[in-house]
Amino acid sequence: MKDYQYPLDLEWSTEEMVQVMALWQALEQAYEKGIDNQQFLEKYQAFKKVVRSIGEERRLGREFEETAGYSLYQTLQNAKKNEKKILKMKG
Repeated sequence: MKDYQYPLDLEWSTEEMVQVMALWQALEQAYEKGIDNQQFLEKYQAFKKVVRSIGEERRLGREFEETAGYSLYQTLQNAKKNEKKILKMKG
């Protein structure tokens, strides 16, 4: 059971928050049980429509990694070169 909060910006709309939360949930799933690789990449693309700047992406990714222990950067790199259907990160 998680005991942390997702990094969010309170200035985002509800829809934008939902898209960002969907990426954090997909990231958790990649570590905890595996996720369809294409599905993860689609959640990332939706996230990038909200978080356009690489600086903000890195900041949010670091915040999430500090609280949850899951790396957005490492997971994204693996997803881009993963040739399997399922993306499974090692904790």
